This record gives sequence, C-alpha cells and structure tokens, in this order.
Amino acid sequence: MSETDPAAPVNPQWGGRFAEGPARVMQRINASISFDRRLWRQDIAASRAHAAMLAKTGILSEADAAAIAQGLDEIAAEIESGSFVFREELEDIHMNIEARLVERIGEAGRRLHTARSRNDQVATDFRLWVRDAIDGLDQQLKDLMRALAERAAQHASDPMPGFTHLQIAQPITFGHHLLAYVEMFARDRGRLADCRKRLNECPLGAAALAGTSFPIDREMTAEALGFARPMANSLDAVSDRDFALEFLAAAAIAATHLSRLAEEIVLWASPPFQFIALSDAFTTGSSIMPQKRNPDAAELVRAKSGRIFGALMGLLTVVKALPLAYAKDLQEDKEPVFDAAETLSLAIAAISGMVRDLRPDLARMRAFAGAAYATATDLADWLVRALGLPFRTAHHVTGRLVARAEAKGVELAALSLAEMQEEEPRITAEVYSVLSLENALASRTSYGGTAPQNVARAAARWLAELSS
Repeated sequence: MSETDPAAPVNPQWGGRFAEGPARVMQRINASISFDRRLWRQDIAASRAHAAMLAKTGILSEADAAAIAQGLDEIAAEIESGSFVFREELEDIHMNIEARLVERIGEAGRRLHTARSRNDQVATDFRLWVRDAIDGLDQQLKDLMRALAERAAQHASDPMPGFTHLQIAQPITFGHHLLAYVEMFARDRGRLADCRKRLNECPLGAAALAGTSFPIDREMTAEALGFARPMANSLDAVSDRDFALEFLAAAAIAATHLSRLAEEIVLWASPPFQFIALSDAFTTGSSIMPQKRNPDAAELVRAKSGRIFGALMGLLTVVKALPLAYAKDLQEDKEPVFDAAETLSLAIAAISGMVRDLRPDLARMRAFAGAAYATATDLADWLVRALGLPFRTAHHVTGRLVARAEAKGVELAALSLAEMQEEEPRITAEVYSVLSLENALASRTSYGGTAPQNVARAAARWLAELSS
C-alpha cells in the first residue's frame, strides 16, 4: 500500500490546493473527530449565532440565514438520534457539520463560513464547552457541600480526635471535621467561578488570526452566545488556552481536596480506626479473602486525582513554547480537558455518595478523642488563665505532668491533686474541670473553633446559603 493511499480521500473542505489524499497515518494523526464530536452542541450554537449576525449585517441574505438555521436544527436532531455519520476524512466536528449542512441545503451552506475560520470557531466552541462543564461541576460541588453540611449538623457535638502528624492532638467534633471540607469545596467553587468569568469572552470574528474585512458585529455574536464581550485581540483570541489551563488547575485543586477526604475515609474505615463503616453500595469484596470489605470507591477517587494532575501538566507542556498565533498543537488541548472534567465529575459523585452513606461509630471516636493526653493544651491554657503563668512556662509544667501520667500509665485526670501540685504548687482542684472532653470542646469558642455551638451555627449557615 502506498503512502498516499487512494482510500484516504482529499478533504473536500480544503479547496483546490490538494490534488492527492493524505497518507493514512496523516489522516489518523490529523483527525480529531473521534473526541471533538462532543463539541457539536456548542458548534451548532455558534454557527446559528454567526449566521444570524451575517444576515443582520447584510453579509448573508435572510433566505440563506433561514436555510442555515433550519439545516443546523435538522443536523442537531440527527446527532441527537444517533443517525449522523461522522467522517474521519473531514477531520473535526466543524467540517463534519458544515459538510452535512451543504448536503442538506446546498449553496447556502457554503456561505456559513464567511468571515470566520476554524481557528476562531474551535476557540469559541471550546470556551462554550468548558463554561458548560464548569456550570455542571459547580452544581455537583454544591450538592457535595450540602451533604457534608447536613452530616455536620447531625454531629455538631459528637467528639472525635483531631490529628496533627496523624497523631492525636486535641479533641474536636465530627461535625467540625466535615465542615473543614465544606470550606475547601467552597473555595473550589470560587476558583471555577473565577475561571468562568475570565473565559467568558468571545473569540468568534477573530477569523484565522487577523480579524476580517467583512463588516461583522462581534458584539452581537458574543451576546447571542452569552459571552460578556468579544475578545479584544484577534491573535490572542485564536491562540489563547489560558481558560483551559485555569480550568485544569482549578480541577486539580478540587481533585486534591477530594483525594484528601477519600484518604480519610480509607483510614477511618480501616480496622485500626473503625471510626466509620461504609455499606455494600461503596465497597467491594475480595476474590480470596471472604471477610474483606474494601473501600474501593474512596481509593479510586484518591487515584483519579493523578489523571487530572497529568492533564494539567500535559496541556502546560503543549502550550509552553507555541509562537502566535494558531498551531495544530492546540488540537491536543481538548482530550485532557474532556477527561479531567469527566473524571472530576465522577469523583465528586462518588464522594457525595460516600458522605451520605457512611455510618460513624460515635462511641469509638469519642473514646479516641480523649486519648493520648488530648486535653493537655486545655491544662496549659488553664495554668495561664487561672495562675497567670506565661504560656511557655505553662507548656513546660504541662509537659512534666504528661510525662508523670505516662509513666504511671494513666490519663491526666487520673493524677491526684497532690501529684499535680508537686509540679506547680498553686494548682487547685478547679483544674479537673478543664480535663473533661465536654469542657475541652465547649471551651473552643473562638471564631472558627470546634465548640459544638460554633459547629451547629456554621452548619446551619452553610445549609441556608446552599439552599438559596
């Protein structure tokens, strides 16, 4: 078979410049229809807006514009029904739709591409797709936040250990821990919203790279497509992929937060912790060990973050050395974005399901919340408040008391008053009031602290905000 296999026909959209078909491998590497077909809704919407603008400015007749609009509607119906035939030799979604339009309405279809290029066309379609993806992910994150806030409200006063270095540090409430993730996912929504705001400028009308000599109305097409404004520089309009990079960066940070929560679910569900249990809906069994219940959904969420990180690094590498304006390298922008959006969506859905599904073992969490001298900081704070000790001095006194309790194999509250007074003679029996778990939690009333009343208020505030 020769390199220019006749089975690979000339793309009819290329015009008269090419007499022979491409090499088969050229056709394969050049075509993007296998993945960019998912831009069809955005491509049809942008073509409708472009045709309407061409008619209003007198570049296109009203009759041709009407025929184009009807033809695009019919093509949309074909794609929806699954009867549309995507052709690899037409390379991409833009040429596939345009070729079918010409087949359906004839000469009028050939006029649609007046005053535009595939360069501004794909940039417009891609922005529209990312904008739609952001809107969908925002709703999913909002639902996840609601699930977390609901569980936080249920467990606003239930103790659990707070960790630093994965060592028990101070008691907190389970609700407080869950609300930490609400805050993270709120920032993720904010990053996506910022990305949406910045991407919401319209490239259409920039044509190949230099604009067009036709008297087009770019404000009209931008408004029709829901953009805030046209992009101000035609070179930037066709070559910019900042919006895709920013989307992937926001997605990567969100995936990091999902992975952190997934890791905690894995730890909490493990036998050494046993803080929670997951139902059959979000676990799997073992092919050899019949007793196993594996938190595979959480593990997969944890792992899928790597795909999103890779998508960001891949696209950064694609665009890092591209001179202005458009280059075919930018065909590599879509697959990582498509995959990252789908992966993030799936991970959010899985975590939301697990948050609603998990069953906390409140007694076990409570037992560990007061373990490992978790109220030592409360003792140090009491020495400062009640006795006026400098905090660093109080810290040393408390450390000596912890060492004494550890040597005896008891908790701090089990030390006698006399033993405590051997380290600091002014200590009174009042000290035992701060060593209880309930008092330790209730005392953390500073803004953002773990006091149950704080947690209940914060959960209620989030639920009210998320329902508005």
